[in-house]
Amino acid sequence: MYNSLSAAMLQLVNMIVGFITPKVMLVYYGSAINGLVSSILQFLTYFNLVEAGLSAAAVYALYKPLADENHKEISAVVSAARKFYNQIGIIFVLLTVALAIAYPAYIKSEELSFLEMSLLIVALGSNTSLQFFTLSKYSPLLTADQRNYVVSISNALTQILRTVMIVVFAIMGMNIVWLKFCTLLSVVVRFLILRTYTRRKYDFINYKEEPNVRALDKRWDALYLQILGAIQNGAPVVLLTILTKDLKLVSVYAIFNMVLVGINGVLGIFNNGLAASFGEVLAKKQTDVLKQAYKEFEFSYYLIASVIYSLVFALIMPFIRIYTQNIVDTNYDMPLVGFLFALSGLVANLKTPQGMMVISAGMYKETRWRSTLQGIILLIFGIVLTPVMRISGVLIASILSHLYRVVDLVIFVPKKITGTKVAGSVFRMAKMLLCVALAVLPFEFIQITPQNFVEWAVDAVFVGVYALIVVLTVNFIFDAKTMIKVVSRIKRLVKR
Repeated sequence: MYNSLSAAMLQLVNMIVGFITPKVMLVYYGSAINGLVSSILQFLTYFNLVEAGLSAAAVYALYKPLADENHKEISAVVSAARKFYNQIGIIFVLLTVALAIAYPAYIKSEELSFLEMSLLIVALGSNTSLQFFTLSKYSPLLTADQRNYVVSISNALTQILRTVMIVVFAIMGMNIVWLKFCTLLSVVVRFLILRTYTRRKYDFINYKEEPNVRALDKRWDALYLQILGAIQNGAPVVLLTILTKDLKLVSVYAIFNMVLVGINGVLGIFNNGLAASFGEVLAKKQTDVLKQAYKEFEFSYYLIASVIYSLVFALIMPFIRIYTQNIVDTNYDMPLVGFLFALSGLVANLKTPQGMMVISAGMYKETRWRSTLQGIILLIFGIVLTPVMRISGVLIASILSHLYRVVDLVIFVPKKITGTKVAGSVFRMAKMLLCVALAVLPFEFIQITPQNFVEWAVDAVFVGVYALIVVLTVNFIFDAKTMIKVVSRIKRLVKR
């Protein structure tokens, strides 16, 4: 409950920040600068792969010693993670410097000089570098111990501070390069919060304990899942940057993607911390508990996702039109792009419950070739379609790669992890698609044309209520037994 409430708070903050910051960038710096920053951040995201699955491996390695209260082993794992993160930080710095030299030589900007683009890359890269050297060793411990709420609260405070600084400095007319350098102060604040809490809560940890390097062997297998995530999330921006060299087009993608990031953040509230909970159940080999809990989670997640993505399909274009109504340097009114973004997000969320179980079970090695194939599908279709169809091309490529992974995971997870029936998961997925189709269908004939965000919010309430009624009705008709069990679980949780 703590994790879910704090995650809800964080995602609310992220959504507000996610809407404010791009708007400030567009108004005060223009679409080209917004596209440039989005493009650079995506390349830096790929550099994060130097972490090589360390965080996921550290979380997995901490499940058992935390359950057993083995303080010596906990210290050994944390010490090993700290050692590796320092090494990773150095590598990331070198990669950032290389990008600061190569990127401006390939991508030209009318707004910034070669030197300014290089400094902007250094400023953006410094944010992640500081996290490797200061923050990263705390997050795996808190995640494995199911104390994600501490991380969520520190992240929320950091986001608020950073956004206030961006708005104030942008209004003052500060150069974008120096603005990004100044916002690095927010990382220091987050570091102090996490360090203070961790030192007090886990005062038994000896950070100089002999590192248990072998406990983190799964980091290389976890790397494949991280590559999948990085390619899946970042390839569209990279492909658009390299194949079109149109930074304004990258800005269009970034604005649409902002909506999907916010939506997926909301859905993340409902599984925040559950990976660690399922990890504990798997470590204790509680088979019956696992089957029942997973079935109820899958049911609940698809029900919530059905309502949310019904709203996305119906309201994404009205939102984009209002959000960009005063931006005239490029066209953001692209209904086909809006539909494909919503479809891509919907298909991606079909596999979220199964993907979480792979992480909980630590089955990185067993799924690495599958992850690689998904990335290959995205890249091949993206390279072929992007030059011809531009944003629509990369979105179609993304949808195809998600579809492959859905089929793969819906077979793998029941067979290798949960022991549940494949047909059960397929049935719940089909039910989700049916719910969204029925909820969205009327709005193909009813035009939603709000003139401002207040009107948009009113429309969202009506659409949301209708979608909720449709989703609850369909689920009650087809799976009333599971719905009753989920309601009973929620009642018990509230009473506690």
